[in-house]
Amino acid sequence: MIFITVGSQKFQFNRLLKAVDELVANGEIAEEVFAQSGVCDYVPAHYEYKPFLNRDEFESMMDKASIVITHGGTGAIISAIKDGKKVIAVPRLKKYGEHVDDHQLQLISEFTKSNFISSCENLSELGKCLKELEKKEFAIYQSNTEKYLDSIIKYIDKEVN
Repeated sequence: MIFITVGSQKFQFNRLLKAVDELVANGEIAEEVFAQSGVCDYVPAHYEYKPFLNRDEFESMMDKASIVITHGGTGAIISAIKDGKKVIAVPRLKKYGEHVDDHQLQLISEFTKSNFISSCENLSELGKCLKELEKKEFAIYQSNTEKYLDSIIKYIDKEVN
């Protein structure tokens, strides 16, 4: 299954939903697709969607998915790569009213350089990106959270004692 998540921002991301709908309609995507569509007003004709998912629903969709197509939000990307999913990130762009600036280009670039995800800046190439994804091997994401927590605890212990 392919899971699309566009986040819960106040900005639409109709371009992404429409591009996927076209790929399903013309047979380039044959597997099941589900989208968390946020505030988008584009209504997909060829796959299921829901504007917002609660935590359990989101985790359930993430578990079912083998591929995640997402906007360039750090939380969405990290959530998917932590779960070992193959990720294609598409940046929200200011010129389309999808965000206040183009910072998602930089975020996606860094995740791509680290070989955690694939990026697709041009939605006319989404079908090609999906085909290339089949052959790609990605780096395994390892969280540093425990390391940071340990260092904070050691610091606090040192200060208190």
